Amino acid sequence: MRRPFHALAGLTLALALAAAAPAWAQQPAADTLAAVKSRGTLACGVSTGVAGLSQADSRGEWRGIDADFCRAVAAAVLGDAGKVRFVPTTPQNRFTALQSGEIDLLSRNTTWSFARDVGIGLTFAGVLVHDGQGFMVKRGLNLSSARELDGATICLQPGTTTELNLADWFRTNNIRFTPVVIESFQEVTAAFVAGRCDAYTTDRTGLAAVRAAQGAQADDYVILPETVSSEPLGPLVRKGDARWTDIVKWTLNALIAAEEHGVTAANAAARLQDPSPEVQRLLGTTGDFGRALSLNNDWGLKAVTAVGHYGEIWERNMTPVGIDRGRNRLARDGGLMWSPPFR
Repeated sequence: MRRPFHALAGLTLALALAAAAPAWAQQPAADTLAAVKSRGTLACGVSTGVAGLSQADSRGEWRGIDADFCRAVAAAVLGDAGKVRFVPTTPQNRFTALQSGEIDLLSRNTTWSFARDVGIGLTFAGVLVHDGQGFMVKRGLNLSSARELDGATICLQPGTTTELNLADWFRTNNIRFTPVVIESFQEVTAAFVAGRCDAYTTDRTGLAAVRAAQGAQADDYVILPETVSSEPLGPLVRKGDARWTDIVKWTLNALIAAEEHGVTAANAAARLQDPSPEVQRLLGTTGDFGRALSLNNDWGLKAVTAVGHYGEIWERNMTPVGIDRGRNRLARDGGLMWSPPFR
């Protein structure tokens, strides 16, 4: 399987992102909340289609954990989870769409990294999915480890952290590879399935989505055991808009806290008089947390009633694709998901 190694064109991604800092850092602060309320809809950037994360179904309805997070924010801000305009974005245009104000929120399998958080005028509001980069091959290759990919051709998308992770890991392990770089998720997936490359690398959630999409042939594909990076995927907002950042951040916290306290879409309204002070503050029965965010005090109730708690969202979107919850379990269950207290 040995083939010549070629350097990746995108290895300077982090430097390019950091170089953009001065231009975006000088932009005036936006009032996204006022814009969303005036417009009456939330413009939310999603992917062009990754099952479990954000993908339009046969009726054009967006499904996935990223899409449901958009709905939760719309419910918290506008009182209606249906008031979302989903805007498909690619790895190449997603940041520009947010920077330019085309979208209010980017909820699209995007890795929280230093260059992105510091260098391009955007802010991560938390971690929605703890992921990691992996590799998938066809079962017929009889491979059991990514370390057996010496000389392989590997399909991937440009404009992502995948490029640098791939080069770093192969260099560290003294393994050669040839990248096959294709822009769109759909096209790079098709290329892999058609046999244009030996392996496909992206986040493990994406690999599971691709594998599940093969239907009866799903068992013909194997996701290798190595996870070669940490990929905390989270929603982004424009830097300098503190109130909007707080709204997005605490909507995510509300979904996690709801699971911690057993507040579901079905029982949230009945829990308004729950004896737990934390639940009362979460749902807006007591305290004045809504006013602190310039929202109604029942914003948390609206978000959870609309989409359910974090675990419900996961079960609805990720489990059917075959993505194990793993590190995305609550901290009390051995995972990494937890919410700061509502007090």
